Amino acid sequence: MTATTSAAPSPPLVQSRFAVKPNVYIGTLGVFLGAGIASLSARLVGVGLPDLRGALGFGVDEAAWIPTAYDMALMFMGPFSVYLGGLLGVRRVLLPAATVFVLVSILLPFSPNLGTMLVLQAISGLSSGTFYPLTLTYALRGLPMRYVIYGIGVYSMDIIGALNIGTPLQAWYMEHWSWRWIFWHSALVTPLMMLCIYLAIPHPPKRTGPRPDLSWRGFLYASVGLSLIYGALEQGERLDWLNSGVIVAMLTAAAFLLLAAVVRRWLSPNPMVRLPFLAYRNTLLIGAGLFSFRFTLLAVSLLIPAYLGAIQSYRPLQTGTVLLWVLVPQFVMGFISAQLMRWIDGRLIFALGFATVAVACFMNAQLTSAWAAENFWWPQLVLAVGLSFTMVGLIGNIAQQALTTGAISRPFDILTYSAYFHVIRLFGGEVGAAFMQRLVEVREKFHSNVIGLHVEFGNWLTDERLRMLTGGLYPGSSGLEESQERAIALLSAQVKKQAYTLAYIDGFLMIAWLCVGMIILIACMKPMRIHFDSSSIEPPK
Repeated sequence: MTATTSAAPSPPLVQSRFAVKPNVYIGTLGVFLGAGIASLSARLVGVGLPDLRGALGFGVDEAAWIPTAYDMALMFMGPFSVYLGGLLGVRRVLLPAATVFVLVSILLPFSPNLGTMLVLQAISGLSSGTFYPLTLTYALRGLPMRYVIYGIGVYSMDIIGALNIGTPLQAWYMEHWSWRWIFWHSALVTPLMMLCIYLAIPHPPKRTGPRPDLSWRGFLYASVGLSLIYGALEQGERLDWLNSGVIVAMLTAAAFLLLAAVVRRWLSPNPMVRLPFLAYRNTLLIGAGLFSFRFTLLAVSLLIPAYLGAIQSYRPLQTGTVLLWVLVPQFVMGFISAQLMRWIDGRLIFALGFATVAVACFMNAQLTSAWAAENFWWPQLVLAVGLSFTMVGLIGNIAQQALTTGAISRPFDILTYSAYFHVIRLFGGEVGAAFMQRLVEVREKFHSNVIGLHVEFGNWLTDERLRMLTGGLYPGSSGLEESQERAIALLSAQVKKQAYTLAYIDGFLMIAWLCVGMIILIACMKPMRIHFDSSSIEPPK
């Protein structure tokens, strides 16, 4: 009787632990699906904005806030969800959030007006903002060590693949189905993620000991402040940056809230936030690498479609094929780079990735206004290899640093570590896109002015060019005067086309030199022990 009584509490615990170990792979699949869904949803809304605007009858200025509302909510929720996951467990955070996300995704196409759509987009961002930040932490703490690097490889290709497939998928929806599938695809895929989490990830064990005295005010101030900065970056180019009262107000409010968060931290430190833990050289340099990678990834994904659309008048479906076919080599190289991470210093994989991306950008910088889709195939293949190596090397180094510093075994340290990289991930991509848009605009004006200095009436080359154009256009014109006007307009368009081509070349060169600078920073990293060569089948402690 005594033996039976004392053994009674044991079976639930044994069954719980036994249920988790076989299903950690299904749980990892679930959180990886969540990360891909969040990335793909943001991408589809961004590239599908013109179609949304046309279908719903919104103006350019008002519709520009549709992706911004989603992205600001993602930024707000990211740091919060890391700590909510640490306190409540992955299951308690992701299942309710995913349920809300599915419902909102179904309702979004039926929005009766812009205000309703913006509110639903914000709710969608808040709910899906929980998907991405909890992914890597769960995989690192749950997967056996011998499989962690393969999880990193799949995770890396999941994120890169979601970005590459966004443009062709959105174009396919518009060609064959409806713009509504920009939102409804999430409602179709997210239940699979929910099923994986429901079956594989249990509730965390009850905490013992006194609960820490937590304050969420600092989180609220910092998250709102970061969201306002993110929104200002996304809307800055359209609203002319500091010449806009909206941008100035957003940045001023953000500065005030971040200052309030610092004061709050100083007066009442939150025990869950361990900022001194981030002051490792490798942690800071890997953060710079993540920022540079996201900058590069979003900038490149903007430049090539922008060039093909502006210079060659490609439709989105045609542009998408240039980005889509590289998925296969990316997945292959992702697996190869993950294998190499088991035996080679992760810094070398990381640096090799940036070097390959730089080579691809130098290849793209040879473009002319005559380049079409087929001219990008070789540079895109090299870029696919580089991005795969860079992403796997980056995530591998993040994981190895967490293991080397012992953060993986200290709950508050790993939460701070995850939130730090999540914020950098979001800002790196947004800064990359905003900076590249600004660079192309400024350099296009510069090149237009420089080319225009050599195109002036009275110059024999200009006059000869106009005579040739006038002669060619005369048969389709009502008279000599109309053909001359059309010739002048055509020459002006040719100047603008060349100016944009040179501006895109400047963009590729800037990315290439950014990669070179990042290689120098990687050389400053301290060597780390290779943890992925372990034959252990147990998760890291």
